[in-house]
Amino acid sequence: MLLADDLQYDLPDELIATRAAEPRDSARLLVVSRSDRNRIEHRTVRDLPELLEPRDVAVFNRSRVLRARVRATRADTGGRVEGLFLERASEPAGAWKMLLKSNGRLHDGLVLNLHKARDEPTGQSLRLIERDAEAWIVLPEPAAKDPAAALERVGSTPLPPYIVRARKESGVTIDDEQDRVRYQTIYAARSADSPGDGSVAAPTAGLHFTEDLLARLDAAGVRRQCLELQVGWGTFKPVQCDRVEDHSIHEEWCSVSPSVIVELAARASAPNGERGRLFSIGTTTARALESVPTPVDQWREQGWMDTSRLLITPGYSWRFVDGLLTNFHLPRSTLLAMTAALFPEGVDRLMELYRIAVAERYRFYSYGDAMLILP
Repeated sequence: MLLADDLQYDLPDELIATRAAEPRDSARLLVVSRSDRNRIEHRTVRDLPELLEPRDVAVFNRSRVLRARVRATRADTGGRVEGLFLERASEPAGAWKMLLKSNGRLHDGLVLNLHKARDEPTGQSLRLIERDAEAWIVLPEPAAKDPAAALERVGSTPLPPYIVRARKESGVTIDDEQDRVRYQTIYAARSADSPGDGSVAAPTAGLHFTEDLLARLDAAGVRRQCLELQVGWGTFKPVQCDRVEDHSIHEEWCSVSPSVIVELAARASAPNGERGRLFSIGTTTARALESVPTPVDQWREQGWMDTSRLLITPGYSWRFVDGLLTNFHLPRSTLLAMTAALFPEGVDRLMELYRIAVAERYRFYSYGDAMLILP
């Protein structure tokens, strides 16, 4: 049993990164080991080719971040409304599921006129259909068959609330066009190449990679593979119940290609000494990999595509992931619980490492620094 309070830690506000490191691979890297408590190094992400070994496999989440945040005004009062696209709704046809924030009461049938940051009209509106728990079912008018294309025209970068809040408190202003580039991995799939719509949050460990770093990993003999997991808004939701295991985990769509399945199948049959280590680039990648049903060979031809509600906590028996590159996560989060599950000592070890990161002034969260957890 894991208590949510065990995932709490203190973080000075000034360590919440309001902007990403430049260049991308200059972010600091805390290097630790699952098996060696004494291994603690302070490096940078560009040192990865020296830290990984030939035959190691690095798996990336190539999901593209949607321009999922929208601004709108009510057609009846002119009041301002902010929204976040979550996913397509199952019905009615063409509807979206969205989070909406307004000072006034929203109601069925209300029309919201979308506009850009400088109040420029977009010609796109949303008609509210009905509430769906915390979200709203809305119908785009005119109809938008492709949410990603529509949001590209009318939306903005869905930065996490803690970055928006930290920027406001520190007086930092950054143009959305800069965030649009920086809050996206350089290897993100084009919409036409992806079987899904995209993510509403970035797979942040991947934000640290540059073309040069990828080329150097190739030259070092590290094999690269990609999958897709559409990062959902639930990734930011803190655990609000006492026991983490009682948390209602959010659902996320995954697509794992045949080439990744072949890699997993080969690892399952090869002795440890005859295979490279598998490194997950980010917790979203780890969740997708560990969600693939066994036996994995059954997915060798077509790959595996489905949704995942996998909740990983300490005590979990990892099937595929040996090591992890990850950013520093929010307190009381399922991602923190997953990271702790990599260590034999669980949360106690992870909290010890987080205290070191705070003392060493690492930058936290989506635009922050990273941790490499070696086997």
